[in-house]
Amino acid sequence: MRKEKEILEVGKKFKKENVELEKLIKKYDRIAIFRHIMPDYDALGTQLGLYHFIKDNFPNKEVKVFGDNHVTFTPRLFQEMDKESDSWFNKPFLSIIVDVGNISRIADPRFQKGEKIVVIDHHPKNEEFANIHIVDTSKAAASELVVSLLLNFKGKYVFSKESAKNFYIAMVGDSGRFQYSSTSAHTFKIASFLISCGISLNEIYGAMYLKQIDDLNVTAYILNHYEVSPKGVAYYVLSDEVQRKLKITTERGKENVNLFSNIEGINIWCSITQDTDPKEPCWRISIRSRDYVINGVAAEFGGGGHKQASGAKITTLDELPKFIEALDALI
Repeated sequence: MRKEKEILEVGKKFKKENVELEKLIKKYDRIAIFRHIMPDYDALGTQLGLYHFIKDNFPNKEVKVFGDNHVTFTPRLFQEMDKESDSWFNKPFLSIIVDVGNISRIADPRFQKGEKIVVIDHHPKNEEFANIHIVDTSKAAASELVVSLLLNFKGKYVFSKESAKNFYIAMVGDSGRFQYSSTSAHTFKIASFLISCGISLNEIYGAMYLKQIDDLNVTAYILNHYEVSPKGVAYYVLSDEVQRKLKITTERGKENVNLFSNIEGINIWCSITQDTDPKEPCWRISIRSRDYVINGVAAEFGGGGHKQASGAKITTLDELPKFIEALDALI
């Protein structure tokens, strides 16, 4: 592929880090790829896209992917994660972490045993814990950044359909099908390259957005129980009891948040889902916006993220009015 101007600019911006990344991938015979807990399209797609890229170009290397499987994406969209005992991590290996910048959110803490640690992310950098940090918050998805870095490697490499498919799913998922404001000319250049690898868009979109009949019950419940604040913040609440009634898990609570994305008069929209995990019982919030920068409010409520797509959490529903008021204040 002829490298487009926007892709070359990424290579120049991260030239030193990317040269080192390529050297490390060549050097280590054992590589482990990590991402955040409760994974989304971007986390899994970037992780597995990179996995297949390395295996396609270095077939003799031992490459592993670690973290929790997704309740519905696995195995419908993505392969199962690897399961290894602690002994696997006692021999030298390279840790590559994608789509997460907080240690506490990395799905497997054994990443810390890597001889070298590399982070590639598009979230704001919050902690210094790696040998190499490659962070670009202007990118719509972590996969967009990773593919651009790989295209700037000096060696001759191949992108298989499987690698391209995973990277493309990741980018589509985190850009809201190229609707979010973080979508740029660079985003479309990377998408164009991945499509040129021979992937089937019909196959990809069909698998990504396939629904079951039971999913209609969830949508019906949300449309009958949502609220809208005075300033146009739409939100729905899914308690543990409601989740059990609707036969969904906590991870799936945010799946319908974008039902409100194109409604006139709704400026910010949220899902509030109860998580009864005894380690951290809370109400998990996904926040989306069309025009307003919401990650500041997310940070005030134990979260963070992108300008128009963030996450937060509250301990009890007693805190919900204060949270909605904070979003109203933005508007």
